[in-house]
Amino acid sequence: MATGIKMRVRLQSGVAEVRVLISHPMETGRREDDAGKLVPAHFIQVLTATLNQKPVLEAQWGTGIARDPYLVFYVADARIGDTIGIEWHDNKGESGRHSIVVA
Repeated sequence: MATGIKMRVRLQSGVAEVRVLISHPMETGRREDDAGKLVPAHFIQVLTATLNQKPVLEAQWGTGIARDPYLVFYVADARIGDTIGIEWHDNKGESGRHSIVVA
């Protein structure tokens, strides 16, 4: 089960560097547990980033992404006081969201 999102943002010359760490198991569905049974697939399918509620990034992920994904991306034309948000949805219907204000 997913437990949280940590975000950091650094603004330099109007470009925001955004670092995101998402706590999520990202199971492929191909791994066996100690009893030899397959662990069901559980992975983030869609991740969206926004700047002041306008989409700036959409990623479609699959089972090839590691546990607790770490993502770095850049947003142009960001200013102090802007809000950068992250939202994800997984294959089991779970979702998470977090936002940070550019300082």
